[in-house]
Amino acid sequence: MLKWCLVTGLMCWAGVAAAQVDVAVTYLRLDDRKPPTLSDIDPDPADLGIAGAQLGLADNATTGQFLNHTYGLTEVVAATQADLLAASAGASGLVVVQAPAATVLAIADALPGALVFNAAAADDSLRGTDCRVNLLHTAPSYAMRADALAQFLVTKRWTDVALVTGPAPADLGFADALRGSAEKFGLRLRGDAPWGFTGDIRRTTGDEVPSFTQKLGDFDMLLVADEIHDFGRYLNYNTWEPRPVGGSEGLTPVAWSPVVEQWGAQQLQSRFRDAAGRGMRPVDYSAWAALRAIGEAVTRTGSNDPKILRSYLLGPEFTLAGFKGRALSFRAWNGQLRQPIPLVDARAVVATAPLEGFLHPVTELDTLGGDRPESTCTAFGE
Repeated sequence: MLKWCLVTGLMCWAGVAAAQVDVAVTYLRLDDRKPPTLSDIDPDPADLGIAGAQLGLADNATTGQFLNHTYGLTEVVAATQADLLAASAGASGLVVVQAPAATVLAIADALPGALVFNAAAADDSLRGTDCRVNLLHTAPSYAMRADALAQFLVTKRWTDVALVTGPAPADLGFADALRGSAEKFGLRLRGDAPWGFTGDIRRTTGDEVPSFTQKLGDFDMLLVADEIHDFGRYLNYNTWEPRPVGGSEGLTPVAWSPVVEQWGAQQLQSRFRDAAGRGMRPVDYSAWAALRAIGEAVTRTGSNDPKILRSYLLGPEFTLAGFKGRALSFRAWNGQLRQPIPLVDARAVVATAPLEGFLHPVTELDTLGGDRPESTCTAFGE
């Protein structure tokens, strides 16, 4: 007589071989050089993102060996969008992309039959007017990160803020999200100025920054949109009045950080450090989450068909244990992965959003970023 057995939470028939399922994932990374910055003391590691995907692959393989599921990862790194698009022609039906928004869109459009995961681009337009039906996002949006910081400020009653914005496209995108969050949560934007210094601020920080920030008015926190990490680090401890800095520097809302330790995160941190020899960065986490979401969907559906996996991932039964204290899931109206956002400094987690008191009729995770009623994504039909 056959017996029931329990393997990784699934019921299976003992003695009956599970059907073979081969899962091929293609990882596409645009290795474009970021603009030059004043200091290069923390360059991006060569395996940024890919190391997270490799750990996710290993985690999937651990479960897959019990279910006769095999996983493979093909890694493609290209210097230009044209080269990456050319390489994507031979991609599998499951694709993870680490690239700016324009390249993510181009790949999603070039592979209409594939299920594409965006592991790096935070642009809110990708979750709105530029959304694609075959595109899901494990990277949090600018709006999610900005809302997390705004919730913290409201909780602290630091309601007066000023904003300094760098010239890079990512800086402008994050700045727009910070302005939107300030309006959404009732913060008062006392000053809003671009960063206009072209010289070496490292030599004149003590003279230039105090006078610059004095002109921004009286504020409780200085918000900084400096996503390429050029000038923001020099604002700390140099404001005219003694005020904290937050945003791209100081108190930073992130998908992940090496300082995250609660909810079993230390186990993930340790395994990543053993494999990669460094700390896990936000893009690594988003890439890991993309591979784990694929693995969880394959495990539950027993299929490698992108359409079947997409349907399951966007459905109410899918959840992912993401070591953040809450189960992660995808928003059915735009493909964004719901997830808590840690607010960290270099040494510790200060808070994790959503914070207590910010309520939602479905899930408090939807207080971070664009909610269903304000969504401008029409491709998903929600």
